[in-house]
Amino acid sequence: MDVIVIHVLNALLYSSVLFLIAGGLSLIYGVMRILNLAHGNLYALGAFVSAWAIGLATGPNTPSVVFFLLLPVGAIAAAIAGAVIERTLLRPFYKRPEEYQLLMTFGLLMILEDVIRFIWGPAPLTATSVYASLGSIPIGDGRYPTYNLVIIGVGIVAAVFLWAFIYKTRFGVLLRATSQDKRMASALGVGVDALVLAFIVVVIGGLGSLEGALAGALIVGVVREFFVTMYPEVELAVLYLIAAFVLLVRPAGLFGRA
Repeated sequence: MDVIVIHVLNALLYSSVLFLIAGGLSLIYGVMRILNLAHGNLYALGAFVSAWAIGLATGPNTPSVVFFLLLPVGAIAAAIAGAVIERTLLRPFYKRPEEYQLLMTFGLLMILEDVIRFIWGPAPLTATSVYASLGSIPIGDGRYPTYNLVIIGVGIVAAVFLWAFIYKTRFGVLLRATSQDKRMASALGVGVDALVLAFIVVVIGGLGSLEGALAGALIVGVVREFFVTMYPEVELAVLYLIAAFVLLVRPAGLFGRA
């Protein structure tokens, strides 16, 4: 029973991480019609900045609260980088076919990857201080990292917040109107300018759908956890097969609109 609980938690952990990536990718496409292949690299840039800042602050007497106060630094850095990229490189391609956006964002993917390697080197960068400061909790005869539970909680809170923001606020209504008909929304006075697994998630759930991103993340997280444990050699193959099956049955995805 303990093993089952741990596997369920691992699946939820992976689903939460995927949703945090794929939810943004799906929302950006749904509202702005930008298929950003560099989305995962911007996510990675934010992660590296946070880990780097926490590493600088780590010391023998550093309070744990400092680590958590530094976590948003990466999100701010990624947001600034994304705003600069959108204004300078992506905006000129809004009225052109999506192939131009794909070529541009693929180039950005390569550039951002090299920038990360140039600044922080090829070795992985970790923020173990945050992970270790939270300790672990007992589950049966074993223990489970509290940090993983925090990530699951963040994923759930993000999903609820985004759902409420998109469907229960006036601004969310405007965003959905923009995604449905950009020209009409603009005419009505709405401000329009306002990684492999992540793409599998949005393919399964439907590009541009927040519910699809959540459902796709849960499906990928649960399937991956099962096959990593039982049949690790076919993990990716099974995920691709699920994505292919969904495309055959519903080309727009489970929650997508054709």
